[in-house]
Amino acid sequence: MKCKLLLGALCGVMMLYSQPEATSSKKVMEGIARKEKMGAESIVKNIPFKNIGPTVMSGRVVDIDVNPNDPTEFYVGYASGGLWHTANNGTSFTPILDNSPTQNVGDIAVDWKSGTIWVGTGENNSSRSSYAGIGLLKSTDRGKTWQNMGLEDSHHIGRILINPDNMNEVVVGVTGHLYSENTERGVYKTTDGGKTWKRTLFVNDETGIIDLAVSPVDFNIQYAAAWDKDRKAWNFKGNGKGSGIYKSTDGGNTWRPVTGPNTGFPTGDGVGRIGLAVFDNNLVYAVHDNQYRREKKEKGEEKEEGLTKDDFKQMSVQQFLDLKNEELNDFLKENGFQEKYKAENVKGMIKSGAVKPADLATYLEDANSLLFDTPVIGAEVYRSDDGGRTWKKQNEDYIDNLFYSYGYYFAQIRVDRNNPEKIYLAGVPLIASEDGGKTYKAIDGDNVHSDHHALWVNPVRPGHLINGNDGGVNISYDDGAHWIKNNSPEVGQFYAINIDHQKPYNVYGGLQDNGVWKGPHNAEENSRWHQTGDYPWKSIMGGDGMQVQIDRRDPNIVYTGFQFGNYYRLDLSSGNRQNIQPKHELGEKPYRFNWQTPILLSSHNQDIVYFGGNKLHRSLNRGDDWEAISADLTKGGKEGNVAYGTITTISESPMKFGLLYTGSDDGLIYRSDNGGGNWELISGQFPKDLWVSRVAASKHKKERVYASLNGYRWDDFTPYVYLSEDLGKTWKNIGSGLPASPVNVILEDPVNENLLFVGTDNGLYLSFDRGDSWALFQNGIPNVAVHDLVIQPEEKHLLAGTHGRSIYKADIAHLQLMTEEKLGEELFVFDIPAIKHSSRWGSSWSNWSEPNTPGIDIVFYSKKKRTYTAKIQTLDGIEVSGFEMQADQGFNILSYDVAFTKAGKLAYLSKNKVELKTADDGKTYLPKGSYELVLSGNGKEVRTPVVIE
Repeated sequence: MKCKLLLGALCGVMMLYSQPEATSSKKVMEGIARKEKMGAESIVKNIPFKNIGPTVMSGRVVDIDVNPNDPTEFYVGYASGGLWHTANNGTSFTPILDNSPTQNVGDIAVDWKSGTIWVGTGENNSSRSSYAGIGLLKSTDRGKTWQNMGLEDSHHIGRILINPDNMNEVVVGVTGHLYSENTERGVYKTTDGGKTWKRTLFVNDETGIIDLAVSPVDFNIQYAAAWDKDRKAWNFKGNGKGSGIYKSTDGGNTWRPVTGPNTGFPTGDGVGRIGLAVFDNNLVYAVHDNQYRREKKEKGEEKEEGLTKDDFKQMSVQQFLDLKNEELNDFLKENGFQEKYKAENVKGMIKSGAVKPADLATYLEDANSLLFDTPVIGAEVYRSDDGGRTWKKQNEDYIDNLFYSYGYYFAQIRVDRNNPEKIYLAGVPLIASEDGGKTYKAIDGDNVHSDHHALWVNPVRPGHLINGNDGGVNISYDDGAHWIKNNSPEVGQFYAINIDHQKPYNVYGGLQDNGVWKGPHNAEENSRWHQTGDYPWKSIMGGDGMQVQIDRRDPNIVYTGFQFGNYYRLDLSSGNRQNIQPKHELGEKPYRFNWQTPILLSSHNQDIVYFGGNKLHRSLNRGDDWEAISADLTKGGKEGNVAYGTITTISESPMKFGLLYTGSDDGLIYRSDNGGGNWELISGQFPKDLWVSRVAASKHKKERVYASLNGYRWDDFTPYVYLSEDLGKTWKNIGSGLPASPVNVILEDPVNENLLFVGTDNGLYLSFDRGDSWALFQNGIPNVAVHDLVIQPEEKHLLAGTHGRSIYKADIAHLQLMTEEKLGEELFVFDIPAIKHSSRWGSSWSNWSEPNTPGIDIVFYSKKKRTYTAKIQTLDGIEVSGFEMQADQGFNILSYDVAFTKAGKLAYLSKNKVELKTADDGKTYLPKGSYELVLSGNGKEVRTPVVIE
C-alpha cells in the first residue's frame, strides 16, 4: 500500500496553526446564551425526545449530601448526569438540574436550614471523560431555578464548604482546567452568598484544590488538598511538587502549608492526589496517592513463580534456548501471544536471529501496559493528632488493589464521627479500618459496583452508609455487610450506540465502566421488573463498554468489546465469544489501540470487518484472520502512558466498496479509493492536533463526506464540523453556526440528504440545509454530552446516546419529509396515521386503574408564529370537535383526544340516528369512520383526512 501526502497543503497548515488554545470563559458563556436563544427560536423545539433507559447500571456518582435531621432525604450529584433529589431514602429520585446550562457536576453542598443548594460544576476526578463546568450554580428554591454565581473559568470544582452558622459564607476548592493551565484555581471564599469572591490560596497555574475538609466543631479550622497534575491526550502525570496540604484557622481567609519538610508527610514531585477527613480540631486523616516508585526487591528475595516479561529484557540467546518448553509455553499462553507462537518455533526464531529475547517483553509493552505496570507506592494513609503539625503513616504494608494504577480517580477518605479509629477508603473497592488505618477489610457487596467516589457516614447511627460509585448509589445499615441498590434515575454514560432491524428493534450501547447492554427500544422503564425478575435490558459484555456492530443477517452475531481494542465476536444465541483483536507479529512494535477503538462491518459484505489501531486492519472472515491494509495512519504516537496516535473513526462509502476513510486522535484524515491499496491524506486544511471524532461518507453522493474534530483534550471547545463534495480535496466549514462546545458526532439522514444531526458535549442540533444553518433539537433532553447518534431506518427513529443521561429516542419521519419548498410554505399539515377504534376507550380495567384514553398527534409546520383554528368534521361537513391554538414558528404537534365536544355531539346526533355511548371518563368518543381535519389561519386553509378504523 502507498500513502500520498499533500505536503504543500500540510506544511501551509502547520504555519497557520499552532497548538490549540483553551476556549475563554467569555466564549463559553456567550455560547450558552446563544444556545438558549437558539432553543427559543428553534423550529423543531416541539418535536419530543423520550428517554428509553437503561437505568439499572447507572453512572458515576461524584458527591452525596444528606439531610442531617432526616437521612432519608439526600441529593446525589452525578459526574455528567446532573443533580437528583430523593425524600424517600432513594426509592425514587427527581432530577433538579435539568433547567440549568449543564449536567456536569464536581461537588454539591446544601444549607439544610434554608434549603439553599450549591453545585460546583465540572467533574473533579480528572478522567478521560470528566467534562468541564461553568463555575458555581446556586438555587434558593430547592432546584426550581439556578443562578450562576461566578468562577466560570474554573472548569472543575473540587469541594464546597458552607458555614453552618452563616449560609452566605462559602469556601470553594477549585481544581481548574483539566488539559491546560489557568489561573482561576485554588481556594475562593465569599461572605455575601456568592456576589463577590476572593481568592485566598493560589499555588500555581497547574495546581488546583481537589479537596477541602473542615473541623465538625469549628468552621474556622479547615484543610485544603492541593493537587499538581498535567493531563494530555497522550500522557497523564497526576503528581507534582505543587501537591500538598494547607491549613486555615480563620475560616479560609488565610492558609499555610502543613506538609513541608520534616512534617512526616511526603513532599516533592511524587506527591499525587490527596483526600482529607477531619475528626476534631486536632485529629485529621489524609489518604495519599503516592507516585514515588517502590523500593526494588533485595537480591535473594523470593521471585514470583514462572517467567515474567522483565526476565527477557537482559536474557541472552543461550539462556533463552535453555528455557524449558513447558515453562515458556505457559508464559506465552498466559500473556496472550498468538496461537502460532509455541515454545519450539519461538526458539527457532531466536536461534535464527529473526527476533531477540527482548522482543518478547516488547511484544507486551505499549502505553497501556506502562500505565498498569508502573510499580508506584500507591495508596497510603497519614494521620495527624496535632492539627497538621506532624504526620504519621498509618499503614505498614502497601495498600494494594485499592487504587491500582489510577489513584488520580479516587483519594476519598472518611472518619466515623463516633470512633476516631474507624476510617473508610474509597478506591476500586470500598474498604474500612477499625484501627486507624493499620489494617483493612473490604465492605462492598455483590450488588455494589466498583470505583467509589462518594461516601456519607451517618454521624449519629454507626454503620449507616450511603455510597456513590461508578454504578450509582448504594445504602447500607450494617456497615457494609448488606447493601440496597438505588438506581432508578435515568443516568447512563454511553460512549457508543447502535441498532438492529428486528421487530421491535433493539438498541445496543457501550457505557463507561458498565459494559455493553442490549434492550428493545419500546421497553418501559418502570419498577415492574422488580416483581417479574426480568429487566428488559441485558448486559452482554463487561468492562468499559465500547462500539457495537451487529450482523444484519443474524442479529445474534454482535461485535463489541471493552477499552483499548479488546473486542470479541459474540454469538448471543449460544453464549460463545471469540476474541478478535488483531495481533502484531513477534519482533514488531505493538499496535496502538484507542480507549474507544473503532470497528466497522462493511455494508457491502457483512463478513468483512474493519478495525482501527494505528493501522487499519481488515478481516474477510468475521475477525478470524486479519491483514493490515495501511501503514501507520497517524503521526506515529507520542511518549506517554496513554495510547496515542490511534485511529478513532472509520467509514466506508455505502455507494462504493473499498472507498474508505479513517480519522485519528492526532488530527489526520486519510482516504483510500481502492480498499487500502493506496491512501491519501486529506486533512491538510484543518487545524492540527485535534481529535477526529467522526468521519462519515455520504449515503447520497459518492463524492460527499463529512468530518467533525474535537478539541476537548486541549480545553478547546470550538465546534469543528466540515463538509466536502470532492472526496476530501477541499472542505467547507459548516460548524460556525453552532454554539461553543466540542463536537462528538455528525450524522447524515438516510432519506433526506440535506438533513444533518450533530451531537456536542452540551447538546444536539440539526440542519435542514446541509449545515448552512442549525437549530437546537433536544426537547426532553437536558444539556448533556451527546456522544453518539444512530437512525433506525424502518421506524424512522433518531437515537441519541448521551454520556450522562442514557439513551433518547425521537420520531423524525416528518423531519425527513421537509424540503426547501415545504419549509417555504405558510402552512403544511402532515398525513395523519389511521387509528384503530376500541370499545374500551375511556374505560378502565378496575376502579383503581386509569382509563384507557386514545389520542392522535396532528403534526403541522407553520412558517410563522400565529393562531390557528382546528376543526374535526365528518365528510358531509358536521363539526364534531373544534378548538383554537397558538402555533409556534416551525413544527407543532396538536394532540386530539378523538372525542366529541358537547356541541359536536349534538350536531352529529341531529343528523345521525345512532347511539353514542359515554365512556367511564365522561367523554364520548368518535365512532369508526372517515373524518377530516380543517386547519385554518391567516387566510390559509388545509384539509387532511382522519380515519378511525
